[in-house]
Amino acid sequence: MEKKYIYSVGELRSRLVPQIEKIEKELEDIDKRLYPKNLTVTAITLHPSYISKSAFPAALFRSIGAYPIGSKATEVQPDKWKRKGKPEEVPSTQLFVAFQKENLRDLKNELEQLSDSDESRLRDDLETIWNISLVESNSKIKENENGSHEYFEIGLHLVSTSILSEHIKQAFIKYAAELNIEIRTELAFDIANLWFVPCKGNYENIKKLADFSFVRVIRPVPQLRAFNPVVRGLPVSASFTVPTIKPVNSKVRVAILDGGLPSQHQLAPWVQNYRLSDPKASDCTDGPEHGLGVTSAFLFGPLKPGQQAARPFTYVDHHRVLDSKINGEDPLELYRTLGHIEEILLSNQYEFINLSLGPDLPIDDDEVHPWTSLIDSYLSFGNTLMTVAAGNNGERDHSAGLSRIQVPSDCINAIAVGSSNCTGNTWERASYSAIGPGRSPGRIKPDLVAFGGSPTEYFHVPHSQHSTQLVPTCGTSFASPYVLRMAAGIRAILGEQISLLAIKALLVHTAHRNEQSSNEIGWGKVPDNFAQIIESEEGTVKILYQGELSPGKYLNVPLPIPDNGIDGQVKISATCCISCETDPQDTSMYTRAGITIQWMPQFGSNPNKTESFFKQTRFATEAELRADAGKWESVLHSTKNKRGSSLDEPAFELHYSARENGGLTNNASPVKYAFIVSIEAPKNKTIFSDILTEYQDILTEIEPIVEIPVQIQN
Repeated sequence: MEKKYIYSVGELRSRLVPQIEKIEKELEDIDKRLYPKNLTVTAITLHPSYISKSAFPAALFRSIGAYPIGSKATEVQPDKWKRKGKPEEVPSTQLFVAFQKENLRDLKNELEQLSDSDESRLRDDLETIWNISLVESNSKIKENENGSHEYFEIGLHLVSTSILSEHIKQAFIKYAAELNIEIRTELAFDIANLWFVPCKGNYENIKKLADFSFVRVIRPVPQLRAFNPVVRGLPVSASFTVPTIKPVNSKVRVAILDGGLPSQHQLAPWVQNYRLSDPKASDCTDGPEHGLGVTSAFLFGPLKPGQQAARPFTYVDHHRVLDSKINGEDPLELYRTLGHIEEILLSNQYEFINLSLGPDLPIDDDEVHPWTSLIDSYLSFGNTLMTVAAGNNGERDHSAGLSRIQVPSDCINAIAVGSSNCTGNTWERASYSAIGPGRSPGRIKPDLVAFGGSPTEYFHVPHSQHSTQLVPTCGTSFASPYVLRMAAGIRAILGEQISLLAIKALLVHTAHRNEQSSNEIGWGKVPDNFAQIIESEEGTVKILYQGELSPGKYLNVPLPIPDNGIDGQVKISATCCISCETDPQDTSMYTRAGITIQWMPQFGSNPNKTESFFKQTRFATEAELRADAGKWESVLHSTKNKRGSSLDEPAFELHYSARENGGLTNNASPVKYAFIVSIEAPKNKTIFSDILTEYQDILTEIEPIVEIPVQIQN
């Protein structure tokens, strides 16, 4: 069958050959210090009709010996495209590709040797290229008004071979030294094909570093988020007591990574281990007070004056990862803090972790931060559930993007938590709570909100010095461990029969929604009543599927219904979560896994009939959907109303697609998944027991492994 191309060979030549010749001319009198091994990084913008993983021009790059080393999202208005109608500006992908000068000549030769009858893969790949140019130095420099004017962090492209990557590093270090810039290699991180390294130097010289071909990004080192809460009221003299009995389940492994604890405090019976990442350093200002509040939020939730605190679900370890060295004049101590966090993640000793600190930096659509990249890489295996405070910058300039969630709450394998302003049914996003959207993929951010306090209803925590006093406060720092409390509570009561990924899915699935957009509240507010998360109300059944998905395979997920059918209207809700590896050098193609889900309401009688279930516009704009962005999300959730009589052996079909560096891969590993579907049928009060009885050979009831305490929430 004859292939249909958008462009003739002549049209390709007339557009691309002048672009290549322009690059060759610009490279005639190069400073060889800027181009290690005579390699230059070029920006190849793909035609928006060819940005799927199957269209990735891998064969072309192999044939000319080029190295694809990263990518980011961009916008393109082509002169022609495959779709009907006049071309408009739409999302596309800009690839970063390392060439030698002879590679450019090879590319030009390939174009000049093409004929109109050629239908080779090479011809296909050349069709995908819209533009090729050198990367402008100014485009690599990011501004941050709250960042340092002397300390900067550099993201350096690496290649797939370790020897060449090391040569690139050494060439960069040598060039920086000639500019009197101090490179702090002892604080550097290698993450995938990027090398993140901090440095110190004069800003004018720092800008010259951007001329080095393999530099991806330069930005001022951000400050640490302030430990001071958004609002702190005067201490309240109120009697509150902690329980005297043991926690619900002592075997759940939990860590709080924060600013330490006071030498004396009321939480001692529940803190199993208190560890200092740097025993030689002292506490930082406000660190122990913040750490005490965060730890209390995990153990008890918000405290209530005059009442006994709720019984903790489990014990907790507190790691002081932030200390007095952060108070000095060296902002690079933030890198040292990240090193402490990495050591704890690397130990793989905790199932649940909370992080209520990080850089005071809103996320950037073009670049992934080293904090995000590193943490995501450790969470990709699904062995740890981490909650991360979204940030208290929600009242900053929206139009400038300063109110967006802060690093590292854009991790796609973590749960980013914002704050609601109250515990009642009239809740809203707390005004200080950071907003979305996240980067695509990972558009729905924050993932969840939970009560974090507001001036009209404070979140109370213990006073750090007076055991009889409570401190009224508010912040996402407390909402985040409050969500982790619920997550650890699920494990404490239901045990290991429900995976960590299933716990994440259950939190999303049971979250309460209001009229606010997902940019403000993500998937919704985690219930303050713990029972609403793990129990099914009358006329409701929740069904969990969990395990691993193999790349390219299809999994049929039946939705069980009673043999005698379901009366009246039915509300069907479904949530799918996966954990996956990431490619931080490919910001627009960050996740290596994506799930496509088909809904078949009449699978029994008409298996070929499918309907949409998950509203992809929640995860991506219409333009991004045309760019295939919506299918690479790690969390999906939606609800559909159906007549019970219209269902005939309904089922979902899950398909896992894999990619690596934006292209096809034959080496993808299975991914862990959790899929929860619930049926609400008000006219069928016994639907839970009916389904369990009829499908007893297939379904197993998830039962508590411990006796459920009377008071397990505030």
